[in-house]
Amino acid sequence: MRRLILASLTAGLFAWPLLAGSAPPTGDAASDSAYGMELEGFDYPHPVQRFALTSQGDALQMAYLDVAARRPNGRTVVLLHGKNFCAATWETTIAALAEAGYRVIAPDQIGFCKSSKPAHYQYSLQQLAANTRGLLQSLGIERASLVGHSMGGMLAARYALMYPQQVERLALVNPIGLEDWKALGVPWASVDANYTNELKTSFESIKRYQREVYYGGDWKPEYDRWVRMLAGLYAGPGRERVAWNQALTSDMVFTQPVVHEFPQLRVPTTLFIGQRDRTAIGRDRASPELRQRLGDYPILGRRAAQTIPDAKLVAFDDLGHSPQVEAPQRFNAALIADLALTR
Repeated sequence: MRRLILASLTAGLFAWPLLAGSAPPTGDAASDSAYGMELEGFDYPHPVQRFALTSQGDALQMAYLDVAARRPNGRTVVLLHGKNFCAATWETTIAALAEAGYRVIAPDQIGFCKSSKPAHYQYSLQQLAANTRGLLQSLGIERASLVGHSMGGMLAARYALMYPQQVERLALVNPIGLEDWKALGVPWASVDANYTNELKTSFESIKRYQREVYYGGDWKPEYDRWVRMLAGLYAGPGRERVAWNQALTSDMVFTQPVVHEFPQLRVPTTLFIGQRDRTAIGRDRASPELRQRLGDYPILGRRAAQTIPDAKLVAFDDLGHSPQVEAPQRFNAALIADLALTR
């Protein structure tokens, strides 16, 4: 039997005390900052560790954060970042979870942020899930709760489909891929076309896109930090390799939908959906009529919660694509309350 529980979370309903370690890192003060190909020069809130793996014939390094619980409850939470995000973007969530007793693992996926960016790689959600599984096994972690945001939501769903016995709970935070853009009629774009567009990326273009699509036209100065993080990769000496890997992962998310397999999920699942989100991959290539219908997260979130067996929906009426960035205290409180349902 499927059930839908809708919790509408508006400003002030939840509060979480300010946590240590939330000050902005050094080294990203200017909008024209340039960072190395593995994000050298941008500081993370915790020491960065590296998992060495051989994948598709290449020796690669997967960067990750491993943060111990303040008072351990014996459980682990794995945080999976989105395409335009990094492990560091989870900063306040990491602090809140560690304070609540959880060990926290936050990896940068291969091709992203501080991890290796191969010259040639066949990206798939299955491959990224297998890489993540290898990381967790190397750390002796057999079961964990997964929290996936944006592209990380697609990845978390794929991981749960591949390794259901290793997943305690699944939390999907404004995941992309709640609709199959290709099947709906969005034209495909080649990797070469994606690459050409990626090379045009700048601080201004990232900020403009995120303001319009993620935050409903609103902006807070603290968001600039995360824009600088991304823009610095494109401004640095590895910009061509960064752009190439991003072009490949854009093709991955467009051509590898997970939404059709949602009925097969067999782990406790909660969707956390900022209702102002309008993210849709390829919207700029769609017809005007289709463009208006894409990325309607109030509809998409409800539909996903009805499709995934026994899923719950937590709706943030006043938030957008990144509730953990936009309203971290409220989001963290809601997430921790949900994780506590598994004992």
